[in-house]
Amino acid sequence: MFSLNTIPFVGTSPLGNNPAYDVDGKVVLITGAGQGIGLALAKVLYERGASVAIVDVDEHSAEAAAAVLGERAVAIAADVRDRPAMAAVVARIVDRFGRLDVVVANAGIAPPPATLRTIDEEAFDRVIDINLTGVFNTVRPALEQVIEHGGHVVVVSSAAAFAPGAGGSPYMISKAAVEQLGRALRIELAAVGASAGVAYFGIVETAMTHDTLDDDELGREVAELLPWPLNQRISPEAAAKSVADGIGERAARTIAPASWQPYALLRGAANVVIDRKMAGDENVHALIRKVEARLRRS
Repeated sequence: MFSLNTIPFVGTSPLGNNPAYDVDGKVVLITGAGQGIGLALAKVLYERGASVAIVDVDEHSAEAAAAVLGERAVAIAADVRDRPAMAAVVARIVDRFGRLDVVVANAGIAPPPATLRTIDEEAFDRVIDINLTGVFNTVRPALEQVIEHGGHVVVVSSAAAFAPGAGGSPYMISKAAVEQLGRALRIELAAVGASAGVAYFGIVETAMTHDTLDDDELGREVAELLPWPLNQRISPEAAAKSVADGIGERAARTIAPASWQPYALLRGAANVVIDRKMAGDENVHALIRKVEARLRRS
């Protein structure tokens, strides 16, 4: 039996017919683990017996998180945009624990509301560099260890990957690309005895959500356009549990909250209707004009 928001690893592979995966005694690398979903996930996996590498660009938050967890946790400060640094992170983890079994590429950012016409080019590049290239930089140097130990990789995408991206498209673009990275990786790793999955979240109560939606006037208007149940929020702990349970099932994907599941399954048809509706919606038009007007004034 698997939970509503997970779909198990499927396919013929050296893993056999039983995809169950126990993290007890395993070593896990999590990026962006100094706070939010990453920290909540580190706590869950640590409680389930894993040793955890807390990787975060903020050295102080990483160290504080590791101190709270205990002796099986190590803090490593690194920027996922720095490819040599991420290779060094993997080497340090293997040197400390003797192995690396699971990788969760969780680090990500979202820019303030902007259209593609008005967004600062450096802001666009930063989102892609962290959310997409940073995932590659995290996963790539760890793959030999993951394969050697028959482990699992999770790349964190978002329900934004299949939702319309007007006013925040760099984030949606990056998360859609991460989805494809994860799907390719799942197939490739199946051939060599390991597995991978994609994690999708709706709106999670994190600092990033508060900065981009709650504490920004236009961000609040964007959030108000989401219909129920797509505007349903979950805690970082609920998001983390969905990923942890997905690792235990070698899930091909996890989606939280589960209210996004129908949209995920039906998006091929649904997006045709949604895109047409939004392109003709005067409320959406007005919001886009507000976003562009504010950026031109700044």
